Amino acid sequence: MPTVTTKDGLEIYYKDWGTGQPIVFSHGWPLSADDWDAQLLFFLEQGYRVIAHDRRGHGRSTQTGDGHDMDHYADDLAAVVEHLDLKNAIHVGHSTGGGEVVHYLARHGESRAVKAALISAVPPLMLKTASNPLGLPKSVFDDLQAQLAASRSQFYRDLPTGPFYGYNRPGAKSSEAVIANWWRQGMMGGAKAHYDGIVAFSQTDFTEDLKKITIPVLVMHSEDDQIVPYAAAGPLSAKLLKNGTLKTYKGYPHGMPTTEATTINADLLAFLKS
Repeated sequence: MPTVTTKDGLEIYYKDWGTGQPIVFSHGWPLSADDWDAQLLFFLEQGYRVIAHDRRGHGRSTQTGDGHDMDHYADDLAAVVEHLDLKNAIHVGHSTGGGEVVHYLARHGESRAVKAALISAVPPLMLKTASNPLGLPKSVFDDLQAQLAASRSQFYRDLPTGPFYGYNRPGAKSSEAVIANWWRQGMMGGAKAHYDGIVAFSQTDFTEDLKKITIPVLVMHSEDDQIVPYAAAGPLSAKLLKNGTLKTYKGYPHGMPTTEATTINADLLAFLKS
């Protein structure tokens, strides 16, 4: 399998298909590069070079017990970019991956990047604080960790069955294949990485990172996102970015790159060509 070795000796798995301008995809918690299948195939056909990696502790990357924080996530992404010597890259991040992209650009600079897109992303901050009253209480994330520790397999069955893909909404038609694929990806990763990752995606404040980014960024978020609430995320990120554009959806779920791939892919392509 193609991998890059990080500074702390981990193996980060990645996919690298096609030629042309590179698009680098950063996946959500607790999934893997496989969650981007619909995007990788679509943009490959559009003539782009598509790259997606498994975050440390996720998928086929090393199941380390350490380094499950945004600094390491950003550094691992930088290792992939530098290993492949990517230039004029477009970065696309979903959910936790959106935080990874934002922190990467702020921490490692924009010399290799030209555009970015944040889809249902966790910035600027998911946690409710005195200065972030629209965030979610810490008890919400403590409960996620408790469910993971009690039965990760059952937890990973329940989350995609309900709020992740909006299958709990009246009239929603669920897909057993989509649910099973979510469970498969989650169970490929390590419990420690996923447990610590809940803290990383919920408690990292990306406010200053967003302010540093100057390249064009498309912020895509649905008003019906049940995982990363719209009011505390998309609109606030777009305002903090120097060159941000907000694209709002109605009735789409958090996992809209999968359930609404046709629309999301078309909107992304229009942004890349603009």
